[in-house]
Amino acid sequence: MYKRVLIILSFLFITPVVHAQKWQPGSFTDMKGNKVTGLIRENPSGKAPIRDEGFIEFKDNSKSNPYKLSASDIKSFIVGQDSFVVAHAPRNENWSKRELDFVKVALNEDVRLYVAKVKTGSGSGIGVSPEFGGGIGTGGYSGAGGGIAINLGGGGGKIRTTWYYGANTAEMQQLTPINFKDIMSDIMGDEPDVVEKIQAGQFNLASIDKLIAYFKQVKASHK
Repeated sequence: MYKRVLIILSFLFITPVVHAQKWQPGSFTDMKGNKVTGLIRENPSGKAPIRDEGFIEFKDNSKSNPYKLSASDIKSFIVGQDSFVVAHAPRNENWSKRELDFVKVALNEDVRLYVAKVKTGSGSGIGVSPEFGGGIGTGGYSGAGGGIAINLGGGGGKIRTTWYYGANTAEMQQLTPINFKDIMSDIMGDEPDVVEKIQAGQFNLASIDKLIAYFKQVKASHK
């Protein structure tokens, strides 16, 4: 039993590291609005170029030398089919050691849906966000429900997968089990069949990935 626990813990620690080392085709938009295409590593290890900011690594091609881009250097970036924008932590929230970071745009509707994978709280405890279980999505940001995290070690810091909504990042607020039906019905209001299922309780925060996939499927059926 003890060996099984060690194996599981080893998997949790190794998985994010493997994901962090992957280079993927993508692009970023700089502060002047220029789009630059190349290869991006979205969750690199190592020291951030600017303290308290998230960062990515970029290189023009597989043979060129990579360089780091801090959140304040760019407006947004794209990796594969996933889009990320720069954001501050919403009011009354604290992203530990990340005053400025990236959030993924999960749905680009009139009211946007964002998802962030950030460290919250204080201390030096080791946080590992689950990369397995129900509702796995692409990009390493989707997972089993908003705000669910695993905290290993002391210190109180946790890495959470948290969902937000808003017209833009300056207005984003946290999606919770309490406001889930109202907010998701508003975001997906152009699809009455989807809204009906939300109001009937067929989806909740823990199954939000399935809801997003269903919404996109219904939306695509009209084209």
